[in-house]
Amino acid sequence: MKLHELKPAEGSRKERNRVGRGIGSGNGKTAGRGHKGQNARSGGGVRPGFEGGQNPLYRRLPKRGFTNPTRKEYAVVNLDTLNRFEAGTAVTPELLIETGIVKNARDGIKILGNGELNVKLSVQANKFSQTAVEKIEAAGGKTEVI
Repeated sequence: MKLHELKPAEGSRKERNRVGRGIGSGNGKTAGRGHKGQNARSGGGVRPGFEGGQNPLYRRLPKRGFTNPTRKEYAVVNLDTLNRFEAGTAVTPELLIETGIVKNARDGIKILGNGELNVKLSVQANKFSQTAVEKIEAAGGKTEVI
């Protein structure tokens, strides 16, 4: 095989359908829109969720619940993830972001106690679960809420 012999796989490339380009194309004149009506007009059509005047689904369903606009969303880190650090390391939010463990710590970082911790670390975070604190201290480390 040579460079000039390369070509795309059969059926992987398809030319787009150009509507309104003459009667012979099969999509001339009305360009596939049919005759008259709301959808035949330019700018025509109905908004998303419109059901022809019938009460739409988003109005038929009961509205329940409450979304707290000031809620805090913590980036979650499990204990078994912290095993990658060497013993005696001070694990800070900056370090977690730098190493790529946490990508978006909008409201802070919370350490959860999932998995086992095998190294002695001093961990700084905005929140800790109770089991995380117990396991970090059992491994000889310490926790600090910032």
